[in-house]
Amino acid sequence: MTKALTILTEKGPLTGKDFQLDTGMNTFAAWKYCAGSDQIKTRIVGRRYLRLDQKVEGYARLSPSIMREFLNYTVVGLDRDQAEINRKASKIEAEIAEVSRRKIELARNTVERLIRNHPDQDSFLDKATFIIAGDVVFGMAHTEPRPESSTGELVKGSDLDIIAITEDLPEKMLEDLDNMLYKEKYNLLMNPAAKEEMDYIVKDMNIVQQQLLFDNFKKMVAAKIIYEGEYLYGSKIIFDRVKELVTEFGIPNKLSTLEKSAIDKRFEAEETLLKAPETSDLEELMALFYTTEEKEEIF
Repeated sequence: MTKALTILTEKGPLTGKDFQLDTGMNTFAAWKYCAGSDQIKTRIVGRRYLRLDQKVEGYARLSPSIMREFLNYTVVGLDRDQAEINRKASKIEAEIAEVSRRKIELARNTVERLIRNHPDQDSFLDKATFIIAGDVVFGMAHTEPRPESSTGELVKGSDLDIIAITEDLPEKMLEDLDNMLYKEKYNLLMNPAAKEEMDYIVKDMNIVQQQLLFDNFKKMVAAKIIYEGEYLYGSKIIFDRVKELVTEFGIPNKLSTLEKSAIDKRFEAEETLLKAPETSDLEELMALFYTTEEKEEIF
């Protein structure tokens, strides 16, 4: 019996990350061993979803990457332990759903507090809508510590992507909104009790309509985020109008086509990785296994 099978016999089902750590394998070797073994069963939790990546031909790929999916969203175990594998997987699913719920609640409470503390809160409520986007809307948020890109400060996993869409909001109030969000971004990042990264963008309806043209990479990313985003706070009328525009511009069908392409690419990547001989170009293989940038910027 190999060391890996001995560990699973003694400890029972493990997450991909714990399996990799306990066996001492590198992550790629651990994934390949589990994916190619007829003695090990795996169960992936959560869901895969489309990301747009300028470094990928055709821009379409699936998230999480194969590596991250294995480490954080996969349970591995022996065939005899299928019931325990399912139990552990269900527990992880419940945990990531709860993390996503808490992060959305934090985003909503943050925006609501900022708006209610402004002397002209009614104008914001009438002329601005706030949308939450990112992996939290897929129920795939995590709390793995990671460095924030601009400061290097460690933050608690998934960031809060907030899009503020305004309509006929006076210039002074636009400035106020940007200042409020910027200060809160800093507070959440530097507060030891929070350590959350909040990304935000403020845009008006004219910009939204331009972005829904979907005719270059940045517009494609922006349109995708608007399509996926969920109502957080503010004007429901503006939010509903934005979603109507998304449909009018055909964004759902365009993204569906890209997602189908990404699914095909994932299947091909997994097949290539499993069949690759030891003499393969490791750098080329790793480009299939993980991405250099998991984070989606918002425009």
